[in-house]
Amino acid sequence: MMISLGMTMKASMILGSRRRHISQYIALGLLAFTGTMMFTTNSMAAGSSSGGSPFSSIENTQAIWVGLGILLGVYALIITEVVHRTLAAAVGGLLAILALCYYSEQAYTLGEVTTLIDWETIGLLLGMMVMVGILSHTGLFEWFAVQAYKRSGGSVWTLVVILCSVTAVLSAFLDNVTTMLLLTPVTIQLAKVLDIKPIPLLISEVLFSNIGGAATMIGDPPNIMIGSGLSSAAIEEAAMKEEGLVREGYLDLVSSGVTFNDFIIEMAPGILMTVVPSFMFLKWFYAEEFSGSRIRDIAELESKYGIKDAGMLKVSGAILILVVLNFFLHPITHIAVSWIAIVGAVVMLLATDRHDLEQPLEHVEWTTLLFFAGLFVLVHALQYLGVISFIGEYVTKGIEMFGSDAEGDVVRLAAAVLIILWVSAIASAFIDNIPYTATMIPVVLQISYELNIDLNPLIWALAFGACLGGNGTLIGASANVVTAGMSEEAGYPISFNEFFKAGFPIMILTTAIVSFYMILVYVVGADGGATTWKLVLTAITLFGIIWQVARGRSKGKSFAESLVDDDSEEIMDAVENLVDIVVRNVPGRSDSEE
Repeated sequence: MMISLGMTMKASMILGSRRRHISQYIALGLLAFTGTMMFTTNSMAAGSSSGGSPFSSIENTQAIWVGLGILLGVYALIITEVVHRTLAAAVGGLLAILALCYYSEQAYTLGEVTTLIDWETIGLLLGMMVMVGILSHTGLFEWFAVQAYKRSGGSVWTLVVILCSVTAVLSAFLDNVTTMLLLTPVTIQLAKVLDIKPIPLLISEVLFSNIGGAATMIGDPPNIMIGSGLSSAAIEEAAMKEEGLVREGYLDLVSSGVTFNDFIIEMAPGILMTVVPSFMFLKWFYAEEFSGSRIRDIAELESKYGIKDAGMLKVSGAILILVVLNFFLHPITHIAVSWIAIVGAVVMLLATDRHDLEQPLEHVEWTTLLFFAGLFVLVHALQYLGVISFIGEYVTKGIEMFGSDAEGDVVRLAAAVLIILWVSAIASAFIDNIPYTATMIPVVLQISYELNIDLNPLIWALAFGACLGGNGTLIGASANVVTAGMSEEAGYPISFNEFFKAGFPIMILTTAIVSFYMILVYVVGADGGATTWKLVLTAITLFGIIWQVARGRSKGKSFAESLVDDDSEEIMDAVENLVDIVVRNVPGRSDSEE
């Protein structure tokens, strides 16, 4: 009987061990590790304010030029694709740390170097990748792809408009990284089914994710950072760290702090103005790829690519909805979005298949996470070398060249808005916009105080520039890198040059449109007319879209075709007819000369 009882207890232990699968412990370990890294980073940051940080800024001109050389070298490796971008970032980070050790004349431990990594971003990406990996096995993405095709009627361009519009809207109310994590698998699957190239579709979507994400505070990481770092409470906290007149000057800026609603009110009208021109450019640039139609049997597609596991979809979908809801509540709860994503991922792992970790984790882009880690080490090391402060210093000098120190000088205000906007756009294209924004937040406060310029226009110039500038290159924004990593994993690598050819012109186009918007709203409307100008520009934009679509529909075109109808063919025909009429009626011209 004892033997029997012992065997029963052993069997129970075995069953218990199966219930407590190792995947649960690994998942909890991931949470603990990322949380520890975030805590360590925050502790080091707190230590820096009290003088305990191992890192300090280096005042050495040679260090700045060495840092610039390292940065340009890394981008040269990425552009030429001599090595993988992750390896290029790792080499750049290592060289930047060696330079930091040399010029600071001290050595840093590995633990100290890891505090340069933005673990908030890494945690957010890791958590969302795990949740996307679980959702991908429910068949949700395939179902969504079929529905998008169904609405397009087989037209490739209509499909592009649907996917880009959904991407822009989701990016505004989620964030663009999460949106691309969700839609990239959908797009790749859809491209396979319809036998079209997925890379132009993915590039178009990620461009619109950065455009749409700029419209709200939670849509793009730079906006999240600006909303947190330039709120009234944050400005007051920054003032308390200063002394004398500087403290008083900063305290005067507290009333200019931004809120969640300010982002929608100030940025959404400008973003709306860029939508149709961006679609027009994509239609022209990808004229061959986005033309024609693909006819497939919808009933067959729905039966083949339907929901595979409805039960898992309900559970994981409910958890994802709670995660998204907590993203929205971030301005109220102040819970870090990285913690929300990590906890959501662990709960989803435990609530779905607790005995299988391989399938969810196969969608985690470890090379992408390593790329971000290397890039963060590189840029933050360059910050201590003085490279990014060097940029900020020259921005201030550039603004000082215009106008006077008098309050309300519209020339200096216009110069400040345009310089910050364009410098932020171009710098964010070549330096990831997350660390760039973190560096520029105190610079914007300094410019507003020292040059006696209204803070609000400078905040929106930084936000517009950082978000739209992320479209400039493949490594300009987190969403770009995440999309490229997932696409490469699926067998469709996106090269730096391929992205640059489409993204950089879009960045220039949208930034130019926003420049026009900002001059009218914040310079011309500086004396109380800003709201009027925003309403006028929004009304003109909406009327233009409605008129554009109505004109195209009257010609028998679809909504998507009408949206980009530019009458170029009709104009060319009219010009040719006019030239022909003029030539025919030239005095003294005979028919034999025709």
